[in-house]
Amino acid sequence: MTRVAAVDCGTNSIRLLVADADPDTGELVELDRRMTIVRLGQGVDRTGRLAPEALERTFAACREYAEVIKEHGAQRLRFVATSASRDAENRDEFVRGVLDVLGVEPEVISGDQEAEFSFTGATKELTGRADLRRPFLVVDIGGGSTEFVVGDDRVRAARSVDVGCVRMTERHLVVDGAVSDPPTAEQITAMRADIEAALDLAERTVPLREAHTLVGLAGSVTTISAIAQELPEYDSAAIHHSRVSHDRVREITEWLLHSTHAERAAVPSMHPGRVDVIAAGALVLLAIMERIGAEEVVVSEHDILDGIAWSVA
Repeated sequence: MTRVAAVDCGTNSIRLLVADADPDTGELVELDRRMTIVRLGQGVDRTGRLAPEALERTFAACREYAEVIKEHGAQRLRFVATSASRDAENRDEFVRGVLDVLGVEPEVISGDQEAEFSFTGATKELTGRADLRRPFLVVDIGGGSTEFVVGDDRVRAARSVDVGCVRMTERHLVVDGAVSDPPTAEQITAMRADIEAALDLAERTVPLREAHTLVGLAGSVTTISAIAQELPEYDSAAIHHSRVSHDRVREITEWLLHSTHAERAAVPSMHPGRVDVIAAGALVLLAIMERIGAEEVVVSEHDILDGIAWSVA
């Protein structure tokens, strides 16, 4: 086994996985998995730059992760950065900061690479399941972008589009610096139109409707599962490989879109950093399910982070 560390730095959160990987058996033994909401993409859609306070939050998380990696004695580390740092004019500042703290340069990967890592991480455990029909459609709803990947044992087609829970919230639901509480019907309609246009774009490359099993990744989807199960707290074991029906996703999305900040914050399984962006993420998932006619979504806690770990191993 090889002890590896993988860091996935997205628009909304930064995450760490330390694991022992055995490429011969396909076994990935998790030693430490953690997530910190840093909102690296704060304001990027509007300014084109990473905000100083967002960079400092991210570097603080990196310092914490450096200690964890050292404690576990990981032999290899790969740091992958996604949508926000791809788009920013001052991404060199981000690269230098990560290099100083962790000793590796962050790889600002393409959307297609992001999609392949997501597919590997999400489906490696599902390939032997007789109750899940192939091909899979893996959907990774991030903060700044959403990745669509269709494949069987390997990727058949992939596309990344610029709709994510943070980007949609900032573009459509923020007025005078504050998130609408709750959004207006006009805001929701405009956001839905933006999402549908992105799905049109994705369908030019990825045969979304050919998939038989929809697999949903990342915080928006896992939080919806937690709400659907009425969990008293966030429980990864209960969420991993759970299934949420289309009707339940629609009910939850409608509630999130018409709830107040205080009502969403009162949900026991809701991470504080997701309170203002979860409604947009839920609407992205609902639009995808309606577009492809999915009766349910299979929720996975294993995603791009696990795919990065496998690439290191």
